[in-house]
Amino acid sequence: MALSFFGTNQIRTESEKNMSRITDIVSQLAKDPVESEGCSLWDVEYIKEAGSWYLRVYIDKEGGVSIEDCERISRKLDKVLDEADPVPDSYIFEVASAGADRELKRPSDFEKFIGHEVEVRTYRQIEGQKLFVGVLKEYSDGNLIISSNNKDFNFSKQDAAHVRLHVSI
Repeated sequence: MALSFFGTNQIRTESEKNMSRITDIVSQLAKDPVESEGCSLWDVEYIKEAGSWYLRVYIDKEGGVSIEDCERISRKLDKVLDEADPVPDSYIFEVASAGADRELKRPSDFEKFIGHEVEVRTYRQIEGQKLFVGVLKEYSDGNLIISSNNKDFNFSKQDAAHVRLHVSI
């Protein structure tokens, strides 16, 4: 279960609080090593998949992230994480590119990509659908507006399960 910027205002479980604490600590530990390699830290997630815990650090770089960038940063962060030991469980550590279809979570992510095409997946159906693709027109305090087929759609924090950049092939 990954934590999302658009999570509802429900009471968080102890497990979610722990996951959030771990991602916050790892974000702080990773920032300088990632930036020293000419990249920026996009996101950190700590999730359980198929019975195993994964700690993923997503990076970004002007011109794109290479496998060599991921390898260098992985080696550097592995040492930092071993020393700080912020994760109580055993886990699989990965460093990856944020990707062309990256998820937008923080206000700065949304502000950076105003005018770009995004996908919004909702928790419940709105006008008979749960997936919307359109141009991000506005973002304010967790609420956003996208334009699709000359129609504007407004989404509140409680509506949107996640928002990611849309990639057309």
